Amino acid sequence: MTKQMPIGSGFGAASMAMEVVSGIDLSGKLAVVTGGASGLGLETTRALVHAGAEVIVPARNPERASTALRGLAGATVELMDLADPHSVAAFAGRLVSASRPVSILVNSAGIMATPEMRDADGHEAQFATNHLGHFRLTLGLWPALVAARGARVVSVSSRGHQIAGVDIEDIDFRYRPYDKWIAYGQSKTANALFAIALDHRGQYHGIRAFSLHPGQILTDLARHLSAEEIASFEALDEAGRPIVDPERGMKTVQQGAATSVWCATSPQLNGMGGVYCEDCDVAVVNEPSVGRKGVSPWASDPASAERLWQLSAAWTRLDTV
Repeated sequence: MTKQMPIGSGFGAASMAMEVVSGIDLSGKLAVVTGGASGLGLETTRALVHAGAEVIVPARNPERASTALRGLAGATVELMDLADPHSVAAFAGRLVSASRPVSILVNSAGIMATPEMRDADGHEAQFATNHLGHFRLTLGLWPALVAARGARVVSVSSRGHQIAGVDIEDIDFRYRPYDKWIAYGQSKTANALFAIALDHRGQYHGIRAFSLHPGQILTDLARHLSAEEIASFEALDEAGRPIVDPERGMKTVQQGAATSVWCATSPQLNGMGGVYCEDCDVAVVNEPSVGRKGVSPWASDPASAERLWQLSAAWTRLDTV
C-alpha cells in the first residue's frame, strides 16, 4: 500500500507558514535552512524562529543574507556555497564539531532553468546544486541529525518534477541535447527520490524525511527566465502583479512556505516519512501531467530512489551507516 495518501491535516492551499506553526514550540531546537534568506526560504526561517527555533542560514553571500535577516532574532548566517563540495563539508564539519544537534534541516535553496553549466566534477549544474549539494550537506550533518533524536529533513521539490524523471544513464546530458527544463525537472524528481531513500535509512536513527511542492511563486528562482517565458506561465495580471489563486497553485511566499514548515514541524507527521507533500498534506500519486496536483510515479518509486542514492553516494564518495 502506498504511503502517498492525504491525512486530512486541516490545512490547505491557502494556509500560511505562521498558521501551521501556531501552538508549536521549537524552543531549544536548532534548524538549518538553505536558501533561508530569500523567497520561500526566508518565510520558512521566519516561521521557525517565530516558533522558538534557532535557525542557521548557510549562504554563499553572507553579507547579503545578513541584510535580509536583519532584525530577525534567532537567525544567524554562516558561509556555505552549495555548489562547492569543500564549502559544504566545511560548514557541516563546523556544526558537527560543535556537538550541536540539528533537529530540522530544510533543503530549500536551488536554481531553475539555467543555461547549460557544469560543476567542477563535470555534473550538470541544476542536478549538482539542487540534488548533489543537498545530498552532501545532509550526509555531512548526519551525526548532528542523529544526535537530535527526532530530526526531520525537508527537501523542497516542485511540481516541475512532472517534466522529467531522472535519466540514470545520462543525468549529465553527455549523450542528449541539453534542455534546461528537462534538467530542472530531473533535479526536482531527484529531490523527491532523495527523501524516500533518506527516510528508509534515517528512520532507524530517528530521522524522517519529506519532499514537497510549495506552489507556483515568482521568486528569485526565476531569474534566468525571459519576460516572454514568465508571461507564458500566466502568473501575472494585466498590471504585472503576481496572480494569487492558491487552489490553482499560485501562491504568496507565505502560503508557499507553509508546506515546508508543516513538513518540518507538524506532529501530524510523527511516525511518517518518505512522502511527497503539497498544500500542507500528503499528496496522491497521479499519472504524469505537468501542472496536475500529486506526485508522479517516477518520483515516488523506492527502487528508483535507491538507484539514485547509490549513484549519488558513488559520485560524492559519501554514505551513511
